[in-house]
Amino acid sequence: MNQKSVDLGTGNVRKLLFSLALPTILSQIVNMLYNLVDRVYIGHMQPVDTVGTLALTGVGVCLPVIMIISAFAALLAMGGAPRASIFEGRGESGESERIMGNSFTLLVCASLVLTVLLQLFSEPLLLLFGASGETISYALSYLRIYSLGTLFVQITLGMNAYITAQGFTSISMRTVLIGAILNTILDPVFIFALDLGVRGAALATILSQAVSALWVLRFLTGPATRWRLRRKNLRPVPSVFLPCLALGLSPFIMQSTESLIAVCFNSSLLKYGGDLAVGSMTVLTSIMQFAMMPLQGLTQGAQPIISYNYGARSARRVRDAFRCLLLTCVTYSLVLWGLVQLFPQLFVKIFNNNPALVDYAARSLRIYMAATGIFGIQIACQQTFIALGNAKTSLFLATLRKIILLIPLIYLLPGFFADKAFAVFLAEPVADFLAVTTTAILFSVQFKRSMAALESPGP
Repeated sequence: MNQKSVDLGTGNVRKLLFSLALPTILSQIVNMLYNLVDRVYIGHMQPVDTVGTLALTGVGVCLPVIMIISAFAALLAMGGAPRASIFEGRGESGESERIMGNSFTLLVCASLVLTVLLQLFSEPLLLLFGASGETISYALSYLRIYSLGTLFVQITLGMNAYITAQGFTSISMRTVLIGAILNTILDPVFIFALDLGVRGAALATILSQAVSALWVLRFLTGPATRWRLRRKNLRPVPSVFLPCLALGLSPFIMQSTESLIAVCFNSSLLKYGGDLAVGSMTVLTSIMQFAMMPLQGLTQGAQPIISYNYGARSARRVRDAFRCLLLTCVTYSLVLWGLVQLFPQLFVKIFNNNPALVDYAARSLRIYMAATGIFGIQIACQQTFIALGNAKTSLFLATLRKIILLIPLIYLLPGFFADKAFAVFLAEPVADFLAVTTTAILFSVQFKRSMAALESPGP
């Protein structure tokens, strides 16, 4: 893939958006499947009804910790990548490389700290996230080996963002594919053939991530990349990395709070609706995660276009890219909302066939995703704030929807309804509606101001 095929400054915006978004969407899907492979194989450990079930539950308890590890990659790189694209648009590739070099050093340092902490405090952390006396041994076996590969995870996730930010989305997709395919091959070998159980699953994962990390580093130090990872840029400079951290706080909060929100939902639903309600919530969040992947892929595909042209002071192309992104996101979210409202059982049956659970989850899904139709506005605007380097507003919006609105509503709404489990599910669309309204108002004001600044005579 060469520079001409990703001409962010002059290529047709619509064609660029879809050419960049499609590989990113595929990467999102593959990455989700990547995370499911371990669980599929572990769930078939013999005997399934005892060892397989307990092992699967133990590994499931590790997922919130794994999400936190991924969130640190977002903090240290997802804020730097848009800023690097902005400087590239200004013709300052040297500054783009400085940002990337600083991010790499911070990722390595954070990886070492996280590895030590997880080795020392795995057990109390897993107990906090719900491990029991029967599952803690499986959870510890998995996490203690997985955490040894934290460096590979951080490099793969964090530095791959800089490949995407340059417009090389087919290369970044291969990063994910390499790890996913290798993990799928190694899992049965280590788990069953070598009889390593959950330790084998963790070992397969970190070896796969190690190969992906080497692939990323080989590309970023090779001749094809526009931003090269150079030794002179590895020394951290506060004026370079602090603005990146500020911008990365938004995706960090969005990812790291998923575990907290899951705990809030499950504790309330267990109180008001029992195990059936909690089981339904698991299905609902799985549906939401899969359904939102195309939106995430679209925004990640649009980010290099918006950031590059913002740096190049091309207000028209920034507007065109945002309008195309907004129209596509809203169209997708409206279609998704319509399908969920018309055929909720079909979505639920993808994950479970238990008649009682299907009936309960289908009714709950209509409530839980009632505001999905307008959610395209939220994600298009919020991610555009990040692409424009607007750290303060993107941070506020990240905290608004989940921390300021959703978590309090989970506990407040049951006080106003007789069906308290219904009220817990209702917290999601109420928070979404309020967040979308706030985001749209803020965006209409600040985006207009940003474009006017671009069009005014500048230095």
